[in-house]
Parts: sequence; C-alpha cells; structure tokens
Amino acid sequence: MSKTVVTGGQVLTLDPYLPEAEALVLAEGRVLAAGSSEEMLSLAGPGARRVDAQGGTVMPGLIDTHPHVLHFGIQSAGKVDLTDAVDHADIVERIRAKAESTPPGEWIICTPVGEPHYFIRRSYQDLLERRLPDRWTLDRASEVHPVMIEAWAPKIPNAVAFNSAALRALGLTAFTPDRVADVDLEKDEKGDLTGILRGPVTNYYTFDPYWGQILTKLPKPTAETAIAGTLAELGRYTAQGVTTIYEAHVMEPEHIALYRHLRDDGALAMRVMATFDVESASLYPFDALTLKQFDERLRQLGSQAMDLNDDVFRLNGLTLSPGGPCFSGYFATYEPYLDPFGRKTRGVRLLSLEKEEAFVRYCAENGIRANICVGAYREHDEFLEIAERVAREHTFRNQNWVLQHAITITPDQARRYAALGFQVTTSAGFAWGKGKMYGERMGEQVWRDLIPLRRLADAGLDLAGGSDWGPKNPWEQIELAQTQRFAGSDIRNDGPDQVLSRAEALSMWTTGAAKVIGWPDIGSLAPRNQADVLIIDRDPLRCPTEDLADTKVLRTMLGGRTVYDSGDLAAPADD
Repeated sequence: MSKTVVTGGQVLTLDPYLPEAEALVLAEGRVLAAGSSEEMLSLAGPGARRVDAQGGTVMPGLIDTHPHVLHFGIQSAGKVDLTDAVDHADIVERIRAKAESTPPGEWIICTPVGEPHYFIRRSYQDLLERRLPDRWTLDRASEVHPVMIEAWAPKIPNAVAFNSAALRALGLTAFTPDRVADVDLEKDEKGDLTGILRGPVTNYYTFDPYWGQILTKLPKPTAETAIAGTLAELGRYTAQGVTTIYEAHVMEPEHIALYRHLRDDGALAMRVMATFDVESASLYPFDALTLKQFDERLRQLGSQAMDLNDDVFRLNGLTLSPGGPCFSGYFATYEPYLDPFGRKTRGVRLLSLEKEEAFVRYCAENGIRANICVGAYREHDEFLEIAERVAREHTFRNQNWVLQHAITITPDQARRYAALGFQVTTSAGFAWGKGKMYGERMGEQVWRDLIPLRRLADAGLDLAGGSDWGPKNPWEQIELAQTQRFAGSDIRNDGPDQVLSRAEALSMWTTGAAKVIGWPDIGSLAPRNQADVLIIDRDPLRCPTEDLADTKVLRTMLGGRTVYDSGDLAAPADD
C-alpha cells in the first residue's frame, strides 16, 4: 500500500477526536492517520512519499455548496476577457486580437469590465475614460464582426455596448425609439445610436420583452466552449482550495450530462454532487410548464434523482426555484419596495403554488431530498404553509431537505424550518454584494433579517456556505460570515442575528457543508475520510480576520492526488 506523509506544518484535521496534529499519513486516496511527526513517519515507513508543508497549514479541502461552476464557466467561455481591462485602447486591442482568428461575420462577445458578478469593487466606470466604449470606438477593433460587451446578472440597471456591425445584425437603427419597454437606447446629439443600451440588459434574470428579443438573436455557446469553460472554472476553484462542489440550482439535464461526460473522461479535478432543477425561471425566454407537464417532468427527473455510487460525481435530490432576485424586482414581499426603475412592487411568483405543493408531496412520498430555493419573506411563508401541511402526512426528518439562499428570514420562519428538519446553504456574499441595495430599495429595516447566520444556527439549522455571485474567493466568504460588511460602503451588518465565530464560519465550508450535502467522508481529515487536502500559507482559525481573504493555497490534493500546485512548495520526494 503506497503511502504519503505530510510533515513540516500544522495539521487542522477538523476531526473532533483529534482537532490538530503535527503530521498526516495518506494511503490509497484516504486519510490513514494524523498525529505527531514521529508517529506518522514511523507509520508511513521509509518508502513513503514525503510532502513538506514548509511551515504552512494542512487542512481539509473546502466544499462550496452553491458555486454555479458550470454556469459561470460556460458564461465566460470563448469570450474576450475584459474583466481587468484598463481603458478603451486596451479593450480595442483585445477584441482586435480575437478578430484575427474569427471568421468575418461571426459574433465576438466580450465579458463585462470589472469583478463579476456585482461589479462593485471594479466595473466599466473604473476604466480610464469612466464609461463603456461606444460603437465607433469598438469599430476600430473590427468592422466585419458584430461585437458586444455583455452585462452579467444580477445587477440591474446595467449597460451593454455594441459596435456598428452588431447594431445592424440586431436591426437597431436611428429610427428605433430612444426607449423600448425598460431599455434605453443611447443616442448622440445627431440622433444616431451610440451602441450603448441601458436597463434590464443582463444575460439572465431579466424578462424585459424588448431585451428578450435581442437575447434570442445572440449566439449560444457550443458544446466545445461549454466543456472548455467548465474545465477552466474548475481549475480556478481548485486553485482556491475547493475540492467538492454542490451544483443544486438551475441544473438542467444537459448540465448533468456535461458533468457525466467530464467524469467519464477522467477530467473532473474535484468532487461534484448535483441535483436536477425541476423548473427554473432564470433564463429568457421562460415559458412556464403546464401543471400536467410539470408533473411529468417531476416524475421523469425523480426517477434519476439519486446515484451515490461514485466517489467523484453524485446525484442526490431535486430542486425547485420559484422566486427571483431583488435586483430584478422579483423578490416576493408583503410590503412594496422599489424595482430597478423606481416603481413600487411586491415582487412576483415565477412558479405557481400548485407546482410547489406537487413538488413537496412528490419528494416526501418518494423519500427524495428536496432543495427549495427561496429568499424572500412571502416565499418562505407560502412554502412553509405547504411543507407543514404535507409534513402532517409524511416526515421530512432525516431526509436532509435543504433550504437554499435564505436571503431574508424571520426568527419564526427559521424556527419553522428547523422544526421540519431542514438544513441551509447560503452565501455571506449576498449581504456583501446586495446589502446596500436592499437598504435603498426595501428600507434599512430589512438588514435585521438579511443573511442572519447566527439566528439560523441558534435555531438548530445546519449551515453550509456557497460563493454564488461572489466574492468568488471562499476565504473572503469565511471572513464575511464574521464581519457581515457591505461592499462599496462602510456598513457592517454585524448584529446579534448575523455574526458567526471563526470556527463556525470555517465549518460552513468544511464539516458543516459535508453534513448539509450528505457526503459523510469529506470535510475533515478524520481516519478513513477522503484524502482531500490543502496546504495553505496561514492558519485560517487564528490569523487576523482582515488577512483571511489573502489566504494563498500552496497545494490542493483530491484523494491524495495533486490537482493544483502554486509552485511554492518543493516537489514530493518521489516526483
């Protein structure tokens, strides 16, 4: 039996029976033991592969329970990367380089400028010119390719840019009105389109009828770019220390098939657990299923909802996503709030209560783990009324039902979910990226119920963390669970209902996450667990809170196999 011994650093096993050690022994993809350096070297034997942590911290791999790796990987695949562009000349040069290898007439799509997905710390307004390039500037990059700079959800209002060829391809001219539905088409003093469109112009979570027509004319990703984009995104996650992901939102059968393909090809560098989303309303066009069609799809996907036989790719459960984000004005509330354009709204229900009850009953009757993705006050109450009614006939307990998002939630709602035996996956980043917006549109009183991690934990709900829209740095997410700071302001929503301890915040990405997704042999370095191991440059339990986000991953191992290496550590002795 080949063995690997890791020495030269502090080992945080997160195993309650031996929380810390000096060294770690791995064998056949599993943790064999942890203990003193002397004991572990003796156990490993003279022929063992040696890894020197060089003063770093050895710990379990992180588990991201709401990452959208596949979706965001596909979203950026094949596009000109403008995230770090500095000015218009830089943008033109990058597009021109892409144009050289792109057949004339084909679209060239660019990412937005700045930091996805909230674009608060950096956006196109931080370019040297403080604005997006207009059509004439983009024409300098190419006049024979339609060119677009995208706007990514969730932020609405937003802005996109097209060159002249793109405007022609979309049929937009000076005769097009200045405003159609909620889309503003910018024009110059002569009345000519500048190529800049503003409003609900994001790539999803927008149902503006005019913008929707434009979306349907844009090119769709190919299978090749989808695979390449997913692999690239997986690589970014392993570099951050993530070794397991839970893909349980907006997962269509073709998305599951893509992950199966990567697994069959041996291309997955992390563990993936996924669920089918029975009906998701995030993408345009959304044409709701009839109740009969919904029931048929529920049974079709339900028959495939569980496959726990593989150590790398698993299916477990079904998901329903009846609501939408506040940025779009879809958040379902009792009191009116302001939508992106200053109009009063109480949000919308994207899927009917009849479908919600059919989903709950089917999962309860068939012993299927259900994920419900809701975040707003009214959504919680409507779902809980259904769930409590069905629970009087069936039991959810011990089936690991999962509440996703829980963006706002009252003390009574938290108690009711706990009574039903639910677990929770949410993102401290929701408060970071959207907290200021919630205060502006809904009123600052909502902050007391915004991502109330302490309240949820005290109610007895198991917690797991996800990156979702960002920050896409898990170490910063761990920090945010403690500080509850809002991006782009000095506000810290660190009240008694929000703040977790460091150990609790880390658990949301390790032991707690493993419990929530129901994968018992990951999340800690206990004996016989999977050898998913990180070596990082600091102690995540004791370093200053303000230093957590800068944590550097030196090596990531999946089942004892290196899947990422920063190059800062010496190669193992037998490499």
